[in-house]
Amino acid sequence: MTTGLPVSRLITASVNLTPAGAQYANIETLLLLGDSPVIDTLTRIRSYNSLAGVAADFGTSAPEYAAALLYFGQSPQPTQLYIGRWARTATAGALYGAPLTAAQQALANFTAVTAGGFKVQVNGGALTGVTGINLSTATSLSQVASLITTALTGASLAATCVWTGSQFQIVSTTTGTSSSVSLLQAPASGTDISGLLGGTAGAGAYAVAGIAAESALAAVTALDAIPTYWYGLTFAASTMPSNSDYLAVAAFIEATTHIFGLTTADANAVNSASNTDIGSQLIAAGYTRTFGQYSTTNPYAVISIFGSILTTQFNGSNTMPTVAWKVEPGVPYEPLSQNAASVLDTKRYNYFANFQNGASVLVNGCCFGQAYVDEIFGLDWLQNRIQTNLFNLLAAQPKVPQTDPGIHQFVNVIDQSMEAAITNGLVAPGQWQAAGFGQLQTGDYLNAGYYIYAPPISTQSSADRAARKSPPIQVAVKLAGAVHTVNAIINVNR
Repeated sequence: MTTGLPVSRLITASVNLTPAGAQYANIETLLLLGDSPVIDTLTRIRSYNSLAGVAADFGTSAPEYAAALLYFGQSPQPTQLYIGRWARTATAGALYGAPLTAAQQALANFTAVTAGGFKVQVNGGALTGVTGINLSTATSLSQVASLITTALTGASLAATCVWTGSQFQIVSTTTGTSSSVSLLQAPASGTDISGLLGGTAGAGAYAVAGIAAESALAAVTALDAIPTYWYGLTFAASTMPSNSDYLAVAAFIEATTHIFGLTTADANAVNSASNTDIGSQLIAAGYTRTFGQYSTTNPYAVISIFGSILTTQFNGSNTMPTVAWKVEPGVPYEPLSQNAASVLDTKRYNYFANFQNGASVLVNGCCFGQAYVDEIFGLDWLQNRIQTNLFNLLAAQPKVPQTDPGIHQFVNVIDQSMEAAITNGLVAPGQWQAAGFGQLQTGDYLNAGYYIYAPPISTQSSADRAARKSPPIQVAVKLAGAVHTVNAIINVNR
């Protein structure tokens, strides 16, 4: 045993683990919004990191799969895709049984039942016993589901049972807000198969009530409210949103930190006399967070733009891309006359075009408002990086004093973020042509590509000091931009 006095009588030591800082938002994520009845309206969203995962859930004929094919077909390949559910039509209430393990799926578990039953409530009716279910003749779990459907019909319940390959589902044959299927309960007599079907709360089942048809905007709003963060948005549905839907979604996106891309094949897009196409309407609205691609060859062509930018390595050197001049694997080029291309340029559409040298590239890379896609994308990254770094500074320090040296800590953090923007190619030296502030004047050359100004703490109002606010810190940023066209003049002398 230890003898002597404890050292802590004279010396104390403690260990403080530094808490992990806040993580940067993952803006390399895309939400694909579709209407296939695969994801229920309670779950709303699923994450996929491969095309195979999408195929396993949606098959290979769904619009969501066709769009995911373009997304994962990029090089380098994106690493994550979210697919969300749009209830474009009214949905049916359903009971989603727990996924069954391989042992639980053994057919012998079910064929041993000759007089099974359970209780269930459908469409708000009475809790009804479904009894006398004989599963002994079943040769597959799909046939088990068929036999249960027959029993539901025999009990005068408007519902069917399906086997999805991993779980049983009992789905109401009606749709809308009055459509519902409850969790299963034990029957009054016979063999209880509610747990065998994975249909109880204890097994992990859950019930989702039907909902009325929702607008595209309502779906986007619902998905924006869930904790899972997504950055880009596009649609891939059996019936795509109308122009009025697109306008409503674009207006919503403009007030967020998301970006929205759409594809159109509207003939009015190449008609200079028309202003009814979606591009003309979005230009009039001036929305800088929405961009579009004109394509008569692929209804989901715009997803290739997302695929090309959402693989950006912001911590790398010279990694900040432009959208123009990219190829679009899986998207046939758009056959265009010179006049049609000029109209698309005027209306700020992007398009994948073939040129006389045989090459096909994406043209423009712009949003409908006066901005380029890569600018909005890059500045969203920069905003999040500065915001997160400032947050982590305040969280990691005992306190940042409300003094000039304290404010200088914020300036240093912003400076580090700006250096990353210089390294990846978002920001570059150039002449400042906007209004000046601090010591910066209009026409000054920003040798670093940026300028940070924090006013002396002595200029702060007493009210702001009492509220423990920082003085406003201003940053002038000169974007590196990108060259999309070249004018070469060849002078020949004989």
